Amino acid sequence: MMMYFIRSTGAPARTVGWRDPGFIHTSFLKDLWPNRLYTYRAGHLLFNGSYVWSKKYSFEAPPYPGQDSLQRVIVFGDMGKAERDGSNEYSDYQPGSLNTTDQLIKDIENIDIVFHVGDITYANGYISQWDQFTSQVEPIASVVPYMIGSGNHERDWPNTGSFYNTTDSGGECGILAQNMFYVPTENRANFWYSVDYGMFRFCIADSEHDWREGTEQYKFIEHCLASVDRQKQPWLIFAAHRVLGYSSDFYYGLEGSFEEPMGRESLQKLWQRYKVDIAFYGHVHNYERSCPIYQSQCVSSEMSHYSGTFNATIHVVAGGGGSHLSNFSQVNTKWSLYKDYDFGFVKLTAFNHSSLLFEYKKSRDGNVYDSFSISRDYRDILACVHDSCEASTLAS
Repeated sequence: MMMYFIRSTGAPARTVGWRDPGFIHTSFLKDLWPNRLYTYRAGHLLFNGSYVWSKKYSFEAPPYPGQDSLQRVIVFGDMGKAERDGSNEYSDYQPGSLNTTDQLIKDIENIDIVFHVGDITYANGYISQWDQFTSQVEPIASVVPYMIGSGNHERDWPNTGSFYNTTDSGGECGILAQNMFYVPTENRANFWYSVDYGMFRFCIADSEHDWREGTEQYKFIEHCLASVDRQKQPWLIFAAHRVLGYSSDFYYGLEGSFEEPMGRESLQKLWQRYKVDIAFYGHVHNYERSCPIYQSQCVSSEMSHYSGTFNATIHVVAGGGGSHLSNFSQVNTKWSLYKDYDFGFVKLTAFNHSSLLFEYKKSRDGNVYDSFSISRDYRDILACVHDSCEASTLAS
């Protein structure tokens, strides 16, 4: 059991937003059997020698890497928190967060793992807001893995090593995120990591640190993508907070790039070479799905079912978890197949090694508003397509 005393690096997190958080306890449960149901409770030893115990919780241990079974994954970003009575929320900044939370709780029996890819609480330096958020998601995070990514509202602060020199974290500098939620990083200050979950390999990048070619993170991303055995784990997923792929966001449209500046230039050859099925992003507070796209060109005319040889990665913005919505550009981008100015989240269902279902659900009602399926076997992944195999000549 590990204990952390949290002190952030800038205001308001070091001034009016700071309070003593007490202790954060991290327990490691080792040697768990895959798929077995475990029941646990948390306790605290008082000075008089007695214990205070939480209620009991249960969770099912994850499947082993490559296991052929039904596996269901939730992905979204930018959720935040809200009060049930509408009080204590500045400008109603995260109006959809409770709807998203409630839909996940309602469907928790049909969810195996959750990925919240950045902009977690919008505490912005007011540490008590983390308690509010963790209380809100407790019915989810206590029973399934709740994996997070690093966003600008967790990490960014001037002169602290973040890639962006903004004050978006309110002085938290990533300290709260890396201590409130455990993820399997080699260095918790660098929030990039990989997760093997059954038939999935997830490569989670940290868009608040430099990802360009030659950096430490770029080397991690390539190793994460290259090292997976696609015969055992056919579904390869990339995720980052900021849009390193494609988005029709209004501000990206003004820049004319429809991406985070320098976003995909270094990474697109990795996505193509290692045949990443889907790349997810938050940061932009809406939903958008692209065609299978490489170098800004659609490589498939299909919209709802993809089968056979991999052609290119599908890019998805799933940043409508709850924070105020983002407008789309007035430019009609040909690669955008579905846009939604609303709150929602994505659900992936892997039925087996060759069949994957993608569903976008609105937070207001939990119904499916966009979907597609992928049918692909191992030989389809091995096949070479444009820029996916090493160049060769007769001489080689």
